[in-house]
Amino acid sequence: MREYKNFWDRNAGRYDCFMQKDRRVYEKMYELIRPVVKDKTVLELATGTGLIAKNIVNAAVHIEATDASSEMITEAKRNNHSVKLYFSVQDMFSLPYADKSFDVVIVSNALHIVALPEKALAEIRRVLKDDGVLIAPTFTHAENSFSGKVKAFFMKLAGFPLHNKWTNEEYLSFLQQNGWTVRKSAVLKASFPLTYAECVKTPASLHGVLQGAEICQQGGRGPSGGRILEIAGSRIS
Repeated sequence: MREYKNFWDRNAGRYDCFMQKDRRVYEKMYELIRPVVKDKTVLELATGTGLIAKNIVNAAVHIEATDASSEMITEAKRNNHSVKLYFSVQDMFSLPYADKSFDVVIVSNALHIVALPEKALAEIRRVLKDDGVLIAPTFTHAENSFSGKVKAFFMKLAGFPLHNKWTNEEYLSFLQQNGWTVRKSAVLKASFPLTYAECVKTPASLHGVLQGAEICQQGGRGPSGGRILEIAGSRIS
């Protein structure tokens, strides 16, 4: 976590400028997110300078937007004109909120840059209501173009903390393996491929079945090497 905070603290002041090149993709994301958060109580993790939160807050009832970087939160607060939006420094692995507090949790472009994304998903599961929605767009760097690989190389030299290089299928499989049912996904063309994913909690009993199928590895095989199941008419890999 300290590695993450140090990099983003150093780059908080230039973050918005850096993200300008993906402005159109982010506008598409806002369009996808607004109907999901309409009239809902929302938690955003890794909010950065609050780009997403500020662009969807009018649709929501209230947004708690958090980040581990105090400098990012300082930047986010500068242009916050909504009484429905509150920024604070929080650790996504140990959140101060009660169980089942939020209708929607957003964690955008963060799971690939933390060492223990499974732990973050477990904490999200705790604070999300049982009928809530997780929105987890993530850059899937394993599918970078040549120019994307060059950009990623120089970002790494600058200290960018990339821990997980998934393909789109690998990322969706990772979410499923950690107790989430992906109800909607799309790959958006940004500086790097961006997998947009909306998820709901997989019931504990079904999650056990899916884990068992991964262990058995019989029949057809999905992207993660696990068995492909037909459950209630849906194809889940």
